[in-house]
Amino acid sequence: MLTKRIIACLDVHAGRVVKGVQFVDLVDAGDPATQAARHAREGADEIVLLDITATHEGRQTLLDTVRRTARELFVPFCVGGGIRAARDAEQVFEAGADKVSINSAALARPDLISEIGSSFGAQAVVVAIDARRDPEAADPVREAQVFVHGGRKPAGRRVVEWAREAEERGAGEILLTSMDSDGTRAGFDCELTAAVSEAVGIPVIASGGAGTVAHFADVFSRGKAHAALAASIFHFGVSTSRSLKEELAAMGVPVRLPC
Repeated sequence: MLTKRIIACLDVHAGRVVKGVQFVDLVDAGDPATQAARHAREGADEIVLLDITATHEGRQTLLDTVRRTARELFVPFCVGGGIRAARDAEQVFEAGADKVSINSAALARPDLISEIGSSFGAQAVVVAIDARRDPEAADPVREAQVFVHGGRKPAGRRVVEWAREAEERGAGEILLTSMDSDGTRAGFDCELTAAVSEAVGIPVIASGGAGTVAHFADVFSRGKAHAALAASIFHFGVSTSRSLKEELAAMGVPVRLPC
């Protein structure tokens, strides 16, 4: 059985790590480089840094923040936000990232996925999907909608269909964030995660709603996720990757325990 990954996420606004609930009510959670180094020491398999207002503000990723953070890390490092062209991705890689996450720009111009993948490899391209269930739909999971611009605007695409297309265009992973669950610590959206995982053949990272060890075990089993991402529980001392992994291992979940 493949090892499940635990990923620590840094949502960055104006050079600081922030965290909110359902993409609003942001509170400060520290310096990106300091937080990233701490999470890596505590056993995170990967670090994801998302410049959450870059696309909305029409600017590039804060490369200095990426450089400072990359210098502190010895685990894979993924960066998203403000990447609109292969050149933008190249600059982020040059600043020290191992992967890039693209969202709104990929929906606006899907060829961007293959352009980055052909230059840097599919393993370096993560397509992020901000998803919200449609409560009016006959099947709220299968008809869940994609949102863009930091969750501010519906994209007019269904989540499962877009995930399939992203894979066909060369994405190496899908980062699926449930906007309904984000920041609530009430559990991942396992039904939506499973629907996407079953629709594609590439790894799916579940995001949004992590609060307990049981939530991770649930999204790995019932949600069929390959990896799970969390922010609040790590930033604010609720848990560490090390303790989370030890408890998951005791439950029989295959994880890489830190030395």
